[in-house]
Amino acid sequence: MTDSPSSPRPVVVYGASGYTGRLVCEYLREYGVPFVAAGRSAERLTDSMQSHVAGIETADYEVVEVEHTLEALTELVRGASVVLNTVGPFSKWGPEVVEACLATGAHYTDTTGEQDWLITCDERYGADFAAAGLLLAPGIAQMYTTGEIAAQLCLETPGLDTLDIAVFWGGSPTIASTQTILFNAATSAAHHLQQNQYVPFDPGQGLVPLVVPGQHELALSLPWGGTSHPVWFKRDPRVASCKAQGGVFNAALMHGVPQIVAAALEATQGMDDDERDAALAATAAQVMNQMPPRENPRLNKSLDSVHASGPLGRAHCVIHGNSNYKQTGLLQAYAAYSLLQQPPLRVGFASGCQAFGHRELLGVLRAFGLVAAPVLTVEG
Repeated sequence: MTDSPSSPRPVVVYGASGYTGRLVCEYLREYGVPFVAAGRSAERLTDSMQSHVAGIETADYEVVEVEHTLEALTELVRGASVVLNTVGPFSKWGPEVVEACLATGAHYTDTTGEQDWLITCDERYGADFAAAGLLLAPGIAQMYTTGEIAAQLCLETPGLDTLDIAVFWGGSPTIASTQTILFNAATSAAHHLQQNQYVPFDPGQGLVPLVVPGQHELALSLPWGGTSHPVWFKRDPRVASCKAQGGVFNAALMHGVPQIVAAALEATQGMDDDERDAALAATAAQVMNQMPPRENPRLNKSLDSVHASGPLGRAHCVIHGNSNYKQTGLLQAYAAYSLLQQPPLRVGFASGCQAFGHRELLGVLRAFGLVAAPVLTVEG
């Protein structure tokens, strides 16, 4: 670790001690990007960097403890060019980070798929970021961006206006992801896009079996909060309808998710916001209270499948990959690496593909051995 106050580090990783934050830092090191590892506990941050980030001894970084207030975060971000935010639930903790970026002129990305948060970013902050020439890109992560790459490859064929997206991965949610699942279920509805309008999923539909390319067994899926895709494609004139579902390959774990969510919602009925949030955090800790092990590419596989259709044509794209959290860390680090060298393709509210190009992001994932070549089939 080096410390040179005369040359402020251009990237801030907020929530660097978490599972995803560590991986973001690891790939920033590989790209040679100096960064600030920020969060609420300097002790935990230091331990995470020294014990869990491969090659950290060769990185140019510093640890900064910060309170989660607009004032403190504004001071943290001042002088930085990019903030990579991994602290969720984002609808609860995101506004202060976004507002700090806007106040100091920094680009913002995060890893969420919380649909209500994406809609908030789009409607409340998007125009201000665009006017400032800044990127506001929530949802840069394997669960959203890799599937978006597959969708964009399908949409290279003109005349397709409907997207049916499935995302699966091997492994289990992290501590933060588990809390976000419960928080999102308690505070917002999941939507899909139908003829350019948000339409809520039936909350009682339960688990939906989906055909998974490359295997005989069906996989169980949930709307998973609706995901980022319907929000990103709402302003895409090529797309009128978009539905995304996903889950883990572990059927037993998937069977347990609706039960855990239903029990948590019932237990928190009638509570005020603070009581509810504390109860949901406690429930999440009972489900997952430790960091998952580092991903094993032989076990932690990912699969993104997109069917695109139109009145007279169809396309299907499948992307097989591994280590979905490493994909997320790499995509975040590349976003920062790119933004430090040139403006994004789009400013204001934008997805990873809209900001950096879907073929460019695919090339990054391929270069690091995290996804196979897409299998694209076009009919009509």
